[in-house]
Amino acid sequence: MTPDGRTQELTGMDPESSSELGRQRQDRSSEATSGPHRITTTATISPPATIGTDPQAKPALNVKLEQLRAFYGNSEQVKGIDLEFRANEVTAIIGPSGCGKSTMVRCINRMHEEIPGARAEGRVLLEDFDVYDPSVDVVAVRRAVGMVFQKPNPFPTMSIFDNVAAGLRLSAKRGGDMRAKVEAALRSAGLWDEVADRLDAPGAGLSGGQQQRLCIARSLAVDPEVILMDEPCSALDPIATLKIEELIDRLKQRVTIVIVTHNMQQAARVADRTAFMLGGELVEIGPTQEIFTKPNDSRTEEYVTGKFG
Repeated sequence: MTPDGRTQELTGMDPESSSELGRQRQDRSSEATSGPHRITTTATISPPATIGTDPQAKPALNVKLEQLRAFYGNSEQVKGIDLEFRANEVTAIIGPSGCGKSTMVRCINRMHEEIPGARAEGRVLLEDFDVYDPSVDVVAVRRAVGMVFQKPNPFPTMSIFDNVAAGLRLSAKRGGDMRAKVEAALRSAGLWDEVADRLDAPGAGLSGGQQQRLCIARSLAVDPEVILMDEPCSALDPIATLKIEELIDRLKQRVTIVIVTHNMQQAARVADRTAFMLGGELVEIGPTQEIFTKPNDSRTEEYVTGKFG
């Protein structure tokens, strides 16, 4: 691990390879070295302008899709998408049901391939590293790219503390003060003050909104670079939804966030950029305000104004 805890080891390479991504980020014009390497960022990288004064703020990583295609058997659900998710920004994915939003997002951390008969083609780049490289440790990819699902899914037999500590215990991040790491993750998820006196209580006993923030804390505990959110507020009441949205705004200071949502108002509130998908294809992407007020494609205008979907 580097001193700032940014290293996400995706392959079992020697220590010399651990600075490769950092060198690539500092000099985009240099040629990439051959062979697999570790995902690493270095403290010498200047943070993007979006990073504020949060002491946990850090430069996150870009995610780029290149000709991404996804299949369920012979049925093509995502059709050759090229798309970039910028570091330390929130990108919302909107579109009617069945357009491929969730499938595309699940390809980013290779969850899609867990479905029998499902497969993906193309490239998914975390900075310049292809997460579909044959040498990649898939478990490590899912530590670097966390995911929050539509329905909160705390481990039902585990306490609040153990839910957050689970990822730490299964990863290489066991060292140090486990309790301090759990507290830090719960604080980052805006949940600490609500559960500090009942960490041994079952995680499944929390309210729906608290369970969702617990799941976010579980993802944050292993220090991801990217968090994917698939309709994270669809099952929550307005107050719980507001807390999640406020949390998203804070978290982008330390991670890159991709959120799938059917809620146009939510996308307008939380997203820096918004992408519109239709029929498995990317129609357009742009600054959120422009997508909702001056889209370039008539199909986007029809969707955001409620003419279909």
